[in-house]
Amino acid sequence: MLVTFKSKAAAEVLMYEEHAKRILDLLGKDVHRGVLTAEEMPNAVAKLEAEVGESRRHSAAEEVKRDVLAHHGEAGDDNEHEPAEYVSFATRAYPLLEMMRAAQHDRTDILWGV
Repeated sequence: MLVTFKSKAAAEVLMYEEHAKRILDLLGKDVHRGVLTAEEMPNAVAKLEAEVGESRRHSAAEEVKRDVLAHHGEAGDDNEHEPAEYVSFATRAYPLLEMMRAAQHDRTDILWGV
């Protein structure tokens, strides 16, 4: 399922529910429907930026796991070094973080599920 984030400050941001849930759980919000008010925005931006920074510090472990699965798969077979597709948390969070920054600048809300 897709979650569509809307704000007067930026274009819509679409995100798969499983990825939006991680961000919204961090902010104490429901993934199905909610609002991030202009008053909440500075704290929300700071929390998400901190989480992105933390995920970047631990990205090496995720890359090793990805490489092992790409080279040997779950059954231990050799996949002839097929590259696995991986998108980091920072990359997934970036469009919403940019929307949040724009909304903070314009003092507007972000809505989803409406």
